[in-house]
Amino acid sequence: MIASRPALPPAFPEAFPRIKTRFGILGVFGVLLIALLSLPASSVLAAETKPDPVVATVNGHEIHMSDVEQARRQLPPQAQQYPMNTVYKFLLKNLVDTHLTAVAARKDGLDKKTDIVKQVRRIEEQILHQAYLAERVSGALTDERLKGSYETYLKSSPVGEEVRARHILVQTREQAMEVIGRLQKGEDFAALAKSVSTGPSGKRGGDLGYFTAERMVPPFSKAAFATRPGSFTEKPVKTQFGWHVIKVEDKRTQKPKSFDEVKNKLRNQISKDLADAVVAELRKTADVQTFGPDGK
Repeated sequence: MIASRPALPPAFPEAFPRIKTRFGILGVFGVLLIALLSLPASSVLAAETKPDPVVATVNGHEIHMSDVEQARRQLPPQAQQYPMNTVYKFLLKNLVDTHLTAVAARKDGLDKKTDIVKQVRRIEEQILHQAYLAERVSGALTDERLKGSYETYLKSSPVGEEVRARHILVQTREQAMEVIGRLQKGEDFAALAKSVSTGPSGKRGGDLGYFTAERMVPPFSKAAFATRPGSFTEKPVKTQFGWHVIKVEDKRTQKPKSFDEVKNKLRNQISKDLADAVVAELRKTADVQTFGPDGK
């Protein structure tokens, strides 16, 4: 029996009570149900086969490790980063306390109140919604489908060129010509950018990193991509931001991301597309009528 709140990292102890308050009388019970809604479809099914030991009993009622894990997933992102052994006792105490109060609420008949019944029914429908889509999607989400989606991604992501450049931004053409003159006399570009550039990259020596042509305004891109690596523009470049002197450090071919880099993103997109298709099919045979906020 856990009798007192364990010590936790700063800013954590308030996290779980805030979540309890949000769900009102449902407390952590509501949190645990809602937790399923944030899981990927495959996780809902996987939870059925994962070992799930009993971690507490309350008057014969069992609390499982999965209950603790689901409660943890409802914590704020920064609190979820704490190791399980740091938050375990805190979460388990809340689960025990919530069960005790839920039992008391049922004795008082609160579970029969119309608003509570509606909340529970809505949560139940959300869970069934996720579980049904998980079953329908899991069989269709094959490795072959993922690889086919990757091939489509490659076709829609053609290889392009990237430039790495620095620039010095000034307000007038005369100032830009003065910068060019100093560079022609041998001054270091990065050092000069730090001292005279008015752009935010000035403190980094004007370094803009690698970029594709479409990421910059057309006059800037045209000048940068026309300049040889190691050289700078000998004529000032005018844009809506002012006058630029650009030095190209490097050019390279932009490569598309590997299959492993985009696999999770592709899986999520395919899952969404398949789930949308399932719901669309259900709508075809359903009599759905919608009304405005006033019921008309």
